Amino acid sequence: MNGNNAQPLVTCRDVVKTYGSGNAAVQALRGVNLDVYPGEITMLVGPSGCGKTTLISIVAGILRPTSGGVQALGTELARMSSWRRTAFRRTNVGFVFQQFNLLPALTAAENAAVPLVIQGYSKRAALRQANELLTKMGMADRGDNLPGQLSGGQQQRVAIARALVHHPKLLVCDEPTSALDNRTGHTILELLREIAIEGDRAVMVVTHDPRIFEFADTLARMDDGHIESTERVRERALTA
Repeated sequence: MNGNNAQPLVTCRDVVKTYGSGNAAVQALRGVNLDVYPGEITMLVGPSGCGKTTLISIVAGILRPTSGGVQALGTELARMSSWRRTAFRRTNVGFVFQQFNLLPALTAAENAAVPLVIQGYSKRAALRQANELLTKMGMADRGDNLPGQLSGGQQQRVAIARALVHHPKLLVCDEPTSALDNRTGHTILELLREIAIEGDRAVMVVTHDPRIFEFADTLARMDDGHIESTERVRERALTA
């Protein structure tokens, strides 16, 4: 139970995802139930191929479940058309990819500004907001650098800034520390914790990295398309 009785930002009920059909069918998710709360980090952990990335892709509106229900921010994603899910994702979801996926010919600020440009902001306005965000993330002097001029930790900060620049309520991270050393990985998770608490966002993290489990509010352990257990690692402080 969530410590301050908040309502979940994301609710998954009996979610099934099957790829292919007939004898070639592969069931990636087999009836997943999960609640994800605002102001918290929910980590999905488990072996490769257990369904973690499929689940966050469904929660983010990238994939549609074969059956079951997924509510995000009070909206039933499975009932949306593809273009409505795309619009929902652009407005409400930030996605941090495992390999950063920064465009090498763009500066850090230009990379971070991409979601705003896609939404129709002028380049000047988008860059201003991107630079403001990078400054808050300790990257004030790196906005004009290309990705190849940045360390792994700095590139990850740019990737997080790109995911946050449009002020989403849900942040989804796929193996955010896999390419980072222990110290840098902990710095990134401390940043994600601040982002979750200060913005009252739900942060979902897929990880194989036990070094960062301590940063989770909820650990959801997956195997073979199931969530085998959900452990509350910490309770949020009660609000006055």
